[in-house]
Amino acid sequence: MTGLFVELAIMLVVILVAAELFTNALEHLGERLKISEGVTGSLFAAVGTALPETLVPLLAIMGSRAGNTVNQEIGVGAILGAPLMLSTLSTFLMTLAILRMRGLKGSIAPERTGFTRDLNYFLCAFVLAAVAMYVPHEQMIVRALFSIALVGVYVTYVVMTFRASTGLVDAGHGTEAPGKMLLSRLGVPTNLATIALQLVAAVALLIWGAEGFIHGVRGVSEALRISPLLLSLLIIPIATELPEKVNSILWVRRGKDTLAFGNITGAMVFQGTLLPAIGILLTPWTPRVEVVTGVVITLAAAAWLRINARARGVPVWALLMCGVLYVTYLAITLSR
Repeated sequence: MTGLFVELAIMLVVILVAAELFTNALEHLGERLKISEGVTGSLFAAVGTALPETLVPLLAIMGSRAGNTVNQEIGVGAILGAPLMLSTLSTFLMTLAILRMRGLKGSIAPERTGFTRDLNYFLCAFVLAAVAMYVPHEQMIVRALFSIALVGVYVTYVVMTFRASTGLVDAGHGTEAPGKMLLSRLGVPTNLATIALQLVAAVALLIWGAEGFIHGVRGVSEALRISPLLLSLLIIPIATELPEKVNSILWVRRGKDTLAFGNITGAMVFQGTLLPAIGILLTPWTPRVEVVTGVVITLAAAAWLRINARARGVPVWALLMCGVLYVTYLAITLSR
């Protein structure tokens, strides 16, 4: 048992290091391409730091083709657990980090058009993913249509986000990379080639870390006799979301609210569209109680953020409510 937890810890460190390498390279890429903080946060950084929790379900589902139902449950749990953690726990911890600095009456003020766009697309996509659970698995054509619609939502989102970039850069929301690129500290120059090299190295580390993490979760599930679906809903997202939480905390404490929130809401859109599209086709994707509970809490948290997206920012007290929603989910799920 001790060995399993040591393996999980080692793989988590690998994932965190890889995500830091990836995000650092993306910031420099955004600065060189002269794109907005909204694009860097909601697309580049969000997708980059979402890679760990993206790879975990993908690798798990691929391993389930041999009839491994445990891997399928890990995949479904990781897919649905990520948006849950982002909309509740990640947002809560980011807010907690600046509570003393800004107070309960303060606010976190990301660029509003990008923030609301992220939430609108996520809510639309996640409702579609939830409805797809009630489509019988035998009706693969209908399920395929839901998957295509989810991919279409994300493609449209990316196009709209890039379209808004030029105006935002002109308005002073351009991306600025903090400090040197990590690879340049070894003496190599910072250019598009070395940025690409750091990105590739980070992806390789992420794949290795994700594979090891799946193995560890499967072992812990068997040893503790806990449902792999429940374990994946609770443990995998918490572990793999750490890069988002750390980066968003650092950004919000530096006053970069757009990057901080874009890192979270952009990942929510990514996790709420492309991965459910795969899950609908390649897993049972059925409305089990713990799954439906997570979906409802996630939609409630996202809707709450959207309602409180005001011109001067989202109030700190409202963001702390996301933590209450996460505790509610734990209380309902663990009491069963």
